[in-house]
Amino acid sequence: MYQELKTAAQTATRELVEIAKLQPGDLMVVGCSSSEIGGQKIGTDSNVDIADAVFSGIYEVLKEKHIYLAAQCCEHLNRALIVEEAACKACGLEAVNVVPQKKAGGSFATAAYNTFEAPVAVEELHCAKAGMDIGDTLIGMHMAKVAVPVRLSIKKIGEANLVCARVRPKFIGGERAHYDDRLK
Repeated sequence: MYQELKTAAQTATRELVEIAKLQPGDLMVVGCSSSEIGGQKIGTDSNVDIADAVFSGIYEVLKEKHIYLAAQCCEHLNRALIVEEAACKACGLEAVNVVPQKKAGGSFATAAYNTFEAPVAVEELHCAKAGMDIGDTLIGMHMAKVAVPVRLSIKKIGEANLVCARVRPKFIGGERAHYDDRLK
C-alpha cells in the first residue's frame, strides 16, 4: 500500500507541476488527510505511515524541481502551513511558533516538519502557484489569485478525493481586451 500511495502522489505531482507550469522557486500548497486516504472521516484516524508515503512522493518531485512545498496543518492549528525557512523568506512570510503533531496539525504536516531542512510554521500565505487538496482539506485560502481547477489523470489517492488547482493572472479590460494565450 505504501508504494501505491507514493506512486499515485508522485504521478499527480508531476502532472500538476507540468500543467501549472511551475518554475524553480514557486510554492505549491498541499492539504492532506491521511484519515480520508485510509477510508475514514477527516480528522478521525491520522495515520503516520500513509502520510509519510504521500509526503515522500510529493516532496521528491518538488525537491527535484526546486519548487517549495507548503504543507497545510489541520484545523486544530487553524490550517497553518509548514514551509522551509527559505520559502518563508522568499515569500515575505511571518513565522509563528508551533510544531505539528499527529493529532494537532496532522500526520502530513508532521512529516513535512520532520523532513524539511529548516522547517517553520506560518499562519497563512496567499502566494501558492498551485495546490493539491487530498481528502477535502480546503486549501483555497492559501492560493494566489486567480485559482482555476486542474484535472489530472488521478482522481483519488487511496480513498481520498484529489482536487488540484493552479493560478493564472487576472483577465482585465472587458470584451474588447486581448489576452496573452501563454498566461491562460
